[in-house]
Amino acid sequence: MKKSNLDEMQELALLKIARNGCWFAFWGLLAAMGIQMLLGFPGKAILGEWIIFMALGVYLVAACLHQGIWDRRLKANSKTNLAVSAVAGVAMSIFFAVLFRGSALEPLNYLLICVIPGLAVFILCFAALTICSVLYKKRREKLDRE
Repeated sequence: MKKSNLDEMQELALLKIARNGCWFAFWGLLAAMGIQMLLGFPGKAILGEWIIFMALGVYLVAACLHQGIWDRRLKANSKTNLAVSAVAGVAMSIFFAVLFRGSALEPLNYLLICVIPGLAVFILCFAALTICSVLYKKRREKLDRE
């Protein structure tokens, strides 16, 4: 490995820049896909962004779990998982409400089209967070023993 030309302060600054760039890309891709969907772009048009977004998301989760890292502020527990899942579900319901706002649907059908995806996201998010929190706790225990 080559010697770095950076001192510790510069290394820390570079890590912060990389972290901010990563999160900018993550949320930027999500926003770009959402806007394209709201504008009526076909699914094929956002396939590349979706692949990159999902790959980045899987990498971030796997890398954090491998290092035994959960979050700076949030705890890995059912209460947090429930709250985060609820926010995700409500956000998805709002997204679908905006996506189908101009459709000539009956009120009940419009409500179902908005609520069902939100409920599905809530359930899937809660399940994924619960599984990840169990994996995190096991990994954290292993790392603490070593």
